[in-house]
Amino acid sequence: MATTKEIKNRIKSVKDTQKITNAMYLIASKKMRKAKSDLDRTRPYFNAVGNEIRRVFRVKEDVESHYFYPPRSAPDLLGPYAVLVITADKGLAGAYNQNVIKEAMRLMKKRDELGKGQDKPKLFVVGEYGRQYFLSHKIPIEQSFLYTAQNPTLDRARDITSILLDLYDRGEIVKVYIVYTDMKSAMQEVALFRRLLPFHRGDFQTDTVEEAVREPFEFKPSVAKVLDEVVPTYLTGFIYSALIDSFCSEQNARMMAMDTASSNAKELIADLTMQYNHVRQSAITQEITEISSGAQAMRKKKQKR
Repeated sequence: MATTKEIKNRIKSVKDTQKITNAMYLIASKKMRKAKSDLDRTRPYFNAVGNEIRRVFRVKEDVESHYFYPPRSAPDLLGPYAVLVITADKGLAGAYNQNVIKEAMRLMKKRDELGKGQDKPKLFVVGEYGRQYFLSHKIPIEQSFLYTAQNPTLDRARDITSILLDLYDRGEIVKVYIVYTDMKSAMQEVALFRRLLPFHRGDFQTDTVEEAVREPFEFKPSVAKVLDEVVPTYLTGFIYSALIDSFCSEQNARMMAMDTASSNAKELIADLTMQYNHVRQSAITQEITEISSGAQAMRKKKQKR
């Protein structure tokens, strides 16, 4: 059985760990609030860009653009494709990173089965965790964005968009996917993948009834050219939103993990305190018994004399 000194040292160690988990909880909470604030300030602009794309298709449904599937068809294109995987830089966030990796592997397996070996993935990774996972499993990485996933910015989203669009425009890839984590609520996070390019026209259809346009819109120099200029901005907004969403999900997962760790530490401290009291009481009882036995032995000795 452990001694009182050993139990006291264990209690101190658990309390020190509890202080760390509480601090990490507060830090993650502050980071998440800041990231949400940044996203809320920029989201209206990109929502407006998406509305303009919807307006284009309402005016001219059969417009041709290599960023969109042809009207009335959505063929499953086979060939090289890009996968942008967004993970964290570190662990201690529950199953956050593992879920993203599983979703990315599921996507690549699905594409491999569908294309019967014709589809070749090009991995683009954000986050040290994903980078180390793919390297350790000998999975080739096309490009690893070395800046930290802890500080998603609009400039970094533009850099990623520029690289992916350049490959797509040159015909080196036929599709672009993104794997990230969507924070549905404070208690639910879902790792998912979504196709970024080419878009389906149905993605921009809406049931909202708007006021009829009195004068027709004019697109200069052409509708297709306007789409080609607007789509990169829309893509940047989507990737930026995914970076922020993933970052918020990571911090939320870390908050829940640290809260659970703090609760477990509290229960462990209570158990150790009870164990300490039992050991201390046993020691006190044993000392009293030894003193009583000694006193009784001395009395018997005196009586014999």
